[in-house]
Amino acid sequence: MADVKHLPAEYYRDFLSTVAKERKPSPIRSLYPLEKTPGVISLLAGKPNASTFPFTSLSFSARSPTDPTQESTLTIDGAELEAGLQYGDTAGFKPLMDWIFGLQEVFHGRRRGEGWRILMGLGAQDLIYKTVNAMVDPDDSVLVESPIDIIPIFHSLHCNQIEVETDAQGIRSSSLRSILEQWPTNKPKPKVLYTVPYGCNPTGASATLERRKEVLKLAREHNFIILEDDPYFYLYYGKEPRYPSYFALELEEPEVGRVLRFDTFSKILSAGMRLGFASGPETLLNAIDEHTAASNVQTPSLTQVIVYRLLDSWGYEGFKTHTEWVSEFYRQKRDVFESAMKKYLTGLAEWSTPEAGMFFWFKLLLGDNEGEGEGGDSETVIKTKAFEKGVLALPGTHFLPNGGATPYVRASFSLTGKEDVDRAVSRIREAILDARTENANRVKVNGNGAAR
Repeated sequence: MADVKHLPAEYYRDFLSTVAKERKPSPIRSLYPLEKTPGVISLLAGKPNASTFPFTSLSFSARSPTDPTQESTLTIDGAELEAGLQYGDTAGFKPLMDWIFGLQEVFHGRRRGEGWRILMGLGAQDLIYKTVNAMVDPDDSVLVESPIDIIPIFHSLHCNQIEVETDAQGIRSSSLRSILEQWPTNKPKPKVLYTVPYGCNPTGASATLERRKEVLKLAREHNFIILEDDPYFYLYYGKEPRYPSYFALELEEPEVGRVLRFDTFSKILSAGMRLGFASGPETLLNAIDEHTAASNVQTPSLTQVIVYRLLDSWGYEGFKTHTEWVSEFYRQKRDVFESAMKKYLTGLAEWSTPEAGMFFWFKLLLGDNEGEGEGGDSETVIKTKAFEKGVLALPGTHFLPNGGATPYVRASFSLTGKEDVDRAVSRIREAILDARTENANRVKVNGNGAAR
């Protein structure tokens, strides 16, 4: 394979925020790797002596990825347990990171030596927050596909969110191009684009291959970094083969280094373990490392060791088999939910069928004069009428970076059983009908049919 050209480390200097440039490396943690030097006696760190820890062995059982009726028991002891109970490297537990390097080669065709590395975090959201903190100053503009659920991170860091339109085929590259080509010449262009390419939360949309390639082209033309948040990559259940990630597709570009990818084990192994990882340019991950060292120090060692022990026992084929089982599980959940929507909401709502993730994003058909948004406002209908009838969903306004009324609603189908799905969707139907009746009566009161 030909050598892959990657952007040089100095290229990223202008992408770092003021706080990232001013942050100093931890004087202790930056020297941790030197403890492994043969012949060196370390008096460096204030690590507790492992002999004082009461744990001598940990065992857990896990389902077989090839036969869910079978379980195997895995044990962590000796040096591996000691590593799990002790402070570790800020970047992560090396055996797990090595395993993930292989995973990224299997699923994305990326190899070592291409200017990127792995960084572990407390779930992908922890890493995304630290990334934005490391790259964006207050009042900087950031490109954010809309609607999206990550809004609180950008709000907390005082970013100016520029909404990029999406539809059933994911991010609209034409909208992105229009924004960038019409950008005021006296203002710096955004340094980052945040996008969820598979099963976006809340829309459930997945970006087409053509649009992904166009976004990568725009990243090169307009000099921005793509923050590829892909928690539902392994929850793809569409009929067509899964499109390559941005991380994989940039191998087709003249050089790599404009994609910072975020993965998580939350949707496929355990949400409560809070374990995710970033893959991307070393310079940017180094800046995130320094943030972690100065805040939560590291991702918990024991969590990483447990996950590594499981993944190492499975191998890449076992992992692939497990994720295929998970995606099929959610496909069936989707089908049950959509069946109920067709039964109760035909003519009362509109939606596109998701091909990944765990959400339906649907438009309530409330009548032309219900609220201020495009065809009405779902907030009162969902928060008041639907809740009073015994169903809880999320009004779409909470996913709009700059607010505003919208007739859209997000519903999760990940947990609810078939009977409860039927009851829930029928109650949404009742809430919509009540809203439509009120709207019709309001128009009658106005006399000439004009909106109030």
